[in-house]
Amino acid sequence: MTWKQVFSTSVGNKLIMALTGIFLILFLVIHAALNACIWAMDGGEMFNKGAHFMGSNVVPRILEIGLFAGFILHIVQSYKLTIKNKKARSVGYEVDYGNRGSKWYSRSMALLGTIVLLFLVIHLTDFWYPNRSNQGFLLGEEINLYLKMQDTFSQLWVVIVYVAGCISLGYHLAHGFQSAFKTLGVHNKRYHIMLSSLGLGFSIVIAVLFALMPISFYMGWV
Repeated sequence: MTWKQVFSTSVGNKLIMALTGIFLILFLVIHAALNACIWAMDGGEMFNKGAHFMGSNVVPRILEIGLFAGFILHIVQSYKLTIKNKKARSVGYEVDYGNRGSKWYSRSMALLGTIVLLFLVIHLTDFWYPNRSNQGFLLGEEINLYLKMQDTFSQLWVVIVYVAGCISLGYHLAHGFQSAFKTLGVHNKRYHIMLSSLGLGFSIVIAVLFALMPISFYMGWV
């Protein structure tokens, strides 16, 4: 497959989505592990140390560039695939099988992805940008992210928005996890059942873990 085919054909688009999707899944694991430090019951000391390392160390900062590139590629390819699929199916199916043919969230990946994207913009605006703009490598003082989270999640409407974003992320992962491996060729009955179960479990754990963070701050559990 040539580079032109990678970026212009449906197969190439799906391959890029699969690879960037797996990369983003790995990021979610690291991010969830860091967020779990808020429950250390030490006033946020462990969490802030982890956040400081991720923000001041050269290696994570370089990986951060790759992360943003992965997000952008994943988003662009997903919308390209959605447009291509709509053009290919300009005339709808005679029979709508609904959930008998596929789960509703697998048919709504573009919508769920858009909600996750909006949630990501809000999250970056709330935490990433204030910290990076104050911190840098040599300039300014980094903010106390733990206290920032306490303040941000003291507002009920913010908590509701974050929980809604986490639910959308969970459904997006429920289909995207197995779809990524299927695109890469991991596709037979035994592996399909295993990946479906693993993907469903992963999507639930990640969504619940991320949703519990704002809820814990609002309820005063941390």
